[in-house]
Amino acid sequence: MSSTRVLILGVLLDGPLHGYEVRRRLELWGADQWAHVAFGSIYHGLAKMAEEGLLRRLGEGTGGRTRYEITEAGRAEFMRLLMRHWWEIRPIVDPFQVALTFMDRLSPADLVAAMEGRAAQLRAAIEMTQRAMAAKRAHGAPRHIDETLRLNAAQLKAQLEWIEDALRRVEKGELP
Repeated sequence: MSSTRVLILGVLLDGPLHGYEVRRRLELWGADQWAHVAFGSIYHGLAKMAEEGLLRRLGEGTGGRTRYEITEAGRAEFMRLLMRHWWEIRPIVDPFQVALTFMDRLSPADLVAAMEGRAAQLRAAIEMTQRAMAAKRAHGAPRHIDETLRLNAAQLKAQLEWIEDALRRVEKGELP
């Protein structure tokens, strides 16, 4: 929850919002893709952080929705988490690496088909990421949010480059 936690706190730095507004902003930023935010967890997170004193409930706003405001303790927690996210390097957990571990268990034809299929999916994901960047700009998302998408696109491109090279090696009989 720490990524969701820092995102919620960070969004609320701009002023009080209700849960739906927090969710809409994170959706606009594409946080479900690059931070694996489950949008249903936002409401639970808001309530939990209010109980912890990181947020203050301001009562019902428009449409009977509870609005939340960040407290000083919430600002301190945001800065602590933000700096930890900047300085902490964690391995990227990708189920694809599990598939790579057992590439030798596939027939050459199945391995080639799987690699070609993955390459096609990667190309589509890169294109979708580029369209998402254009859409976010059209809807007024801050420019720096594009950097999350640029990083994601770079990672996808690196994996595509790797898989195209590995596919050539499989076809030559050099892999697995």
